[in-house]
Amino acid sequence: MNKNTFSMMLLAATAILTAKPAFADTAPAAKPEHGEYRDWRLLGVSLRHDKSSMRAIVGNDIAINAARAGKVKPWPDGSVIAKIKWGERKHPNWEQATVPGEFTAAEAMVKDSKKYAETGGWGFGIWEGKTLKMLDKEKSAPCFACHLPMKDSDYVYTLPNLQ
Repeated sequence: MNKNTFSMMLLAATAILTAKPAFADTAPAAKPEHGEYRDWRLLGVSLRHDKSSMRAIVGNDIAINAARAGKVKPWPDGSVIAKIKWGERKHPNWEQATVPGEFTAAEAMVKDSKKYAETGGWGFGIWEGKTLKMLDKEKSAPCFACHLPMKDSDYVYTLPNLQ
């Protein structure tokens, strides 16, 4: 192989390896506005006997840091608390244990004291796949009514177990 042929092959290989395919995305995929709750850390757990459900309560970094510092009255703006819910069932090999059953929902509370001033500074939403859909005023009303008894805890039932 002569020098010119080798140089041309090297140049062609470089062009092929560095060229962007015509079908490649030019922009990265947008992240959900409030992140992906599956990557968040645990704030607490609850077992609702009245609803026969188990819940893992997780938080974004702002919520986790606030809970660890004991600064949750009030929770800081930007905190997002997610409640991941499952039905409960008995463990198939350990009758004494109750474990998560079928997944039922992932819900959220988003702290923005200006945007959600009418509902104690909290917006309410539900995840649909990786997208958090915030509820409108009408659909948020029952959520806020349920959280009213917790006004002294900034409307949050979760007892952070991180301190």
